[in-house]
Amino acid sequence: MTGEERAGLEAILGHQFQRPEWLESALTHSSRRRESEPDRGFDNERLEFLGDSILGVIVSEFLWMSFPGWTAGELSKSRARLVRARTLNEAAQRLNLGQHLRLGRGEEKTGGREKPNLLADAYEAVVAAVYLDGGLEAAARFVHRTLLDPAIAEHPETWRAADHKSALQEWLQRRGLGPVEYQLVKETGPDHRKAFSVEARLAARRLSSGEGWSKKEAEQVAARAALEQLERETTKG
Repeated sequence: MTGEERAGLEAILGHQFQRPEWLESALTHSSRRRESEPDRGFDNERLEFLGDSILGVIVSEFLWMSFPGWTAGELSKSRARLVRARTLNEAAQRLNLGQHLRLGRGEEKTGGREKPNLLADAYEAVVAAVYLDGGLEAAARFVHRTLLDPAIAEHPETWRAADHKSALQEWLQRRGLGPVEYQLVKETGPDHRKAFSVEARLAARRLSSGEGWSKKEAEQVAARAALEQLERETTKG
């Protein structure tokens, strides 16, 4: 990478490296080092390992501070959604990291610059490179600007844990679908401690079901399950 190329990438990343070798290592795939640079530095696998942990800390702190009403389970699910390979690949694509990867001949021929897992790994490696070069604060700024802010802007329904019904309806409306109907299918237990079972339906399709100690609680549970199901289907599709 030339000095001009590095300066251009640093402008995109929002971090000017004091030790550019960290950035070069973050962009060097193991195939490149094995084939042509066995004695030069190291590839991005070690940085990826470190970046994965740093990313987890930054995302966990963000969620914990931003959503004080969430349970540990809700925090864990949202963190998993944010640090999954698909989300990291999207962040890497926004930064155009594929263009700057240093690949071996085999990976180059097989389209390594566009492989989702390879790009996700490169993003984690860059997180570690920024951390090693500028500390945790610099890494947090990088993650917020390149991962967290876009994720929230693109998928606002993910961050509306207090009202899953509204989140589901917003998700459907953006896609020209809806509305969802909630049907009470069962009541069990004595009058002073009844449990309610509700189904969420979209037209003739049963999306999900939920149970709770009130109909409103059961509807919220069903809405959350429906949104998760629809997001999985969208991911697979």
